[in-house]
Amino acid sequence: MTTLIECIPNFSEARRPEVIDQIVAAIQAVSEVKLLDRSSDLDHNRTVLTFAGSPAGVEEAAFRAIKTAAELIDLDAHTGEHPRIGATDVVPFVPLQGATMDDCIAIAKRLGERVAGELSLPVYLYEAAATRPERANLENIRKGQYEGLKKEIESDPNRKPDYGPSKLPKAGATVIGARNPLIAFNVYLTSDDVNIAKKIAKAVRHSSGGLRYVKGLGLLVDGRAQVSMNLTNFHETPIARVVEFIRREAQRYGVNIHHCELVGLIPQEALVDAAVWYTQLDQFDKAQILESRLFDDGPHSADGLSPTVHGLSTPQPASFLDELASALPAPGGGSAAAYAGAMGAALVAMVSGLTIGRKKYAEVEAEMQAVRVMAEKLRAEMTQAVDDDAASFEAVIGAFKLPKETDDQQKARTAAIQIATLNAANIPLHSAERSVKIMELAIKCAEHGNLNAISDALSGFAMSRASLTAAAYNVRINVHSLPDKSAGDEYLKELAELEKKADNLEANIRKVMKERGGI
Repeated sequence: MTTLIECIPNFSEARRPEVIDQIVAAIQAVSEVKLLDRSSDLDHNRTVLTFAGSPAGVEEAAFRAIKTAAELIDLDAHTGEHPRIGATDVVPFVPLQGATMDDCIAIAKRLGERVAGELSLPVYLYEAAATRPERANLENIRKGQYEGLKKEIESDPNRKPDYGPSKLPKAGATVIGARNPLIAFNVYLTSDDVNIAKKIAKAVRHSSGGLRYVKGLGLLVDGRAQVSMNLTNFHETPIARVVEFIRREAQRYGVNIHHCELVGLIPQEALVDAAVWYTQLDQFDKAQILESRLFDDGPHSADGLSPTVHGLSTPQPASFLDELASALPAPGGGSAAAYAGAMGAALVAMVSGLTIGRKKYAEVEAEMQAVRVMAEKLRAEMTQAVDDDAASFEAVIGAFKLPKETDDQQKARTAAIQIATLNAANIPLHSAERSVKIMELAIKCAEHGNLNAISDALSGFAMSRASLTAAAYNVRINVHSLPDKSAGDEYLKELAELEKKADNLEANIRKVMKERGGI
């Protein structure tokens, strides 16, 4: 059995997507890990990344992420709603397949020593890896946040780190530990009164007499009161119980739940438990779940992740379309463009797969093998672009929210808008580039692939052409929105060349349709 460890580091940055991109790149440079999720909150100014893989791979990826964050994030210049003491604020390890809590504790201690020794950062151990009982609770370590710890770490022996110097650099300190799966769950209220959220958070969290295994804060996010929570044991305190508790408390103050929000990933079992509770399926057996039967003792993918875990990084059609149809501004057209391209690449992979191994197409087998490899690579890149585009748009919104009361603030805000908008144009431009590559592969499949699947090759071309068209709209709109529009001239020039190339490919595919498809 493959041993799998999960790591969910929290970084004190969300408003500069280019910084998070570099941290993500550091993680993805480690071959033995897979990035499962990327979630940023502009008001919290915080990003949560989730990745999993072999113990050695996860440990190395975590170190590289901490190192990159320390180089790029200055806590002296950081503001946000969420408590924090470091650029890489907290790094928990969670045992998954074939791993134990002791394995995760050992990783936390080794990583803590390395971070302290090589990066000169103070490191605290928490949860199962804690060296002191009072440090098992993250809130105790984060008391006073970065600003308070900066004053106390040099003089108060109780604030002395487990590893590293008793002095706080601009990257702050890092908390590393081992724990069971945690659910980051937020409840938004139909009110902008943060005091109501704070009262409800106090009522629901265990530390002040509320529900066991619930940690909570009351915040103001996007102009709405939010109860921000960590649910540390969903088996003992299920989500449904927490939501109904908050609903009842909210009614005391004349408000209701507006909507709920999940940060990062959630175990499937937690959602199943909530669904069972709300639907009152008292005689329900989890073996009745279709997907459980399908994947029970099933095969594992080439990277060692089971289908359930492996699929977490790929947007599922129903959930993505639900998000796309929601009244939220992201995901939007850029994400849809990338998703269309991913579907085009998937169809190309399908046709090449249906050609490989057939005697009738032996002469083109090597070509189809190469096409399939390239198509799968492009599919993965386009799938990632779905989330990247949404994140880039949120960064633009965050830049517009920056203060503009003084001349310096106005200059900083304009510069931030310029950078964020350029990035928002750059992502769909890359999608456009990939779309053209997918179109080229689709033509190869239509020309030489399995004739019985030619309609799928043509459909793959159509999806990738639609992807290019939609991505182009997003590039042009973002360039037009730049404070300094001249910075986007090269983008528009490159886009025009891609569209010209696509027009030529369109003529080629129509020729193939007539010659090989008879239409």
